Amino acid sequence: MSPARRVAPDRRRTKPNYRMGVEATLFIAPALILFAVFVVWPMIRAVQFSLYKWKGYGPLVDFVGLKNYVSVLSNDVFTGALMHNLIIVVASILMQLPLGLLIALLLNRKMFGRGLLRTIVFVPYILAEVIVAVVWFQLLQPKYGAIDTLLASIGIKGPEQGFLGTPEYALATVMVVLTWKYLGFAVILFLAGLQGVPEELNEAAQIDGASWWQTQRKITIPLLGPTLRTWVFLSMVGSLQLFDMVWILTKGGPANSTTTMVTFLITEGTKRSNFGIASAASVILFVIALTLALLYQRFVMRRDNPDYVPRSQRSK
Repeated sequence: MSPARRVAPDRRRTKPNYRMGVEATLFIAPALILFAVFVVWPMIRAVQFSLYKWKGYGPLVDFVGLKNYVSVLSNDVFTGALMHNLIIVVASILMQLPLGLLIALLLNRKMFGRGLLRTIVFVPYILAEVIVAVVWFQLLQPKYGAIDTLLASIGIKGPEQGFLGTPEYALATVMVVLTWKYLGFAVILFLAGLQGVPEELNEAAQIDGASWWQTQRKITIPLLGPTLRTWVFLSMVGSLQLFDMVWILTKGGPANSTTTMVTFLITEGTKRSNFGIASAASVILFVIALTLALLYQRFVMRRDNPDYVPRSQRSK
């Protein structure tokens, strides 16, 4: 066969690949444009604003460099807000993970009314954050709220300013509301992961004489590892960005006892018109969230990669 005849089939094979590349570009282009307009461009502008002392109107002329970042990092309210976010991250995992896993394991068993119980657990998650916060704000009103009335009926007196109005109880109260709101998401996610656990393994363990708890501890929970790690990642990122629930319940008070990084930058930007400070805080929040996410993926979620080999099994 001549060389000219051998080239023709190669050209015919490259045409579909070229066409697929053009089609893929056309399909992806709208999403990329939206991402660039609503994510990348605001991030660039936030970095730009953070380098100026700007009140939200007029041109950017008062360049201050990194002074806004220094002001934010040296601000006791912001450092306290950062600590609150970290507390919420840890508390969310410690409270929702074991409770959600236990409920998921129980609801995964065959029982009467299982579908109804699953719905009841999941309903709080599908409610809007604003609705949940407003309802709990009314329930937690001092003296006349349903919570204080219930406690008074059994001889317990609530705080004079209410649970949300007392600095010692405010953050813990917010955590209880957050757990009630987001526990359903953990349960549904864990239930979905449990559907991928082969039933044959549980049956074999029962034949060997293992109890229900031993089967869950030795077989089910280890196989549920990827789902658990994914939920922890989502919970961590969501806790760092927490705003709406806290804003409606306490607005960061009392005495900044529930301030988060997002409520701090919203207060600086909308109430005090310090948009340079608010932009610097938003950039710092982005860097912290991105760093934690990358570290988590690097050291925790990499084991879910099919090509991952534990260090103990690597050849020396």
